[in-house]
Amino acid sequence: MDSSPFVWLIAFFILLGLLGLLVYQLMCLADLEFDYINPYDSATRINAVVVPEYVLQGILSLFFLLSGHWAMALLSLPLLCYDASLYQRRRHLVDVTEIFNHLNLEKKRRLVKVVVLVILLFLSLFWMIWSMLEDE
Repeated sequence: MDSSPFVWLIAFFILLGLLGLLVYQLMCLADLEFDYINPYDSATRINAVVVPEYVLQGILSLFFLLSGHWAMALLSLPLLCYDASLYQRRRHLVDVTEIFNHLNLEKKRRLVKVVVLVILLFLSLFWMIWSMLEDE
């Protein structure tokens, strides 16, 4: 039996974790927008999961690269490069004092990430099913 279904299964769960982190950040931003939470608490909660999100994205890209799935590694590379550029410019954390001014931008950035990750999730699910059917 080929190990490819297990690779896709691991990638599927990593993508679910990434989507969970991004949905959590979007919920914090929505709570802030509707005034359910104060800016300090919202920024603290978002900043606590930003670096783990970036690390998980790097692990996913490296996992695709090491497992030999070059197309998926190339599809996840732009998001990884974008995250790395934000981290290098020190713009990855949400500023408490400027969070209301950048609220729409922060929500749009995270929504674009969610769309890219959902596409990767569906592709990994498709390839997982394909590799399972191919083994039989």
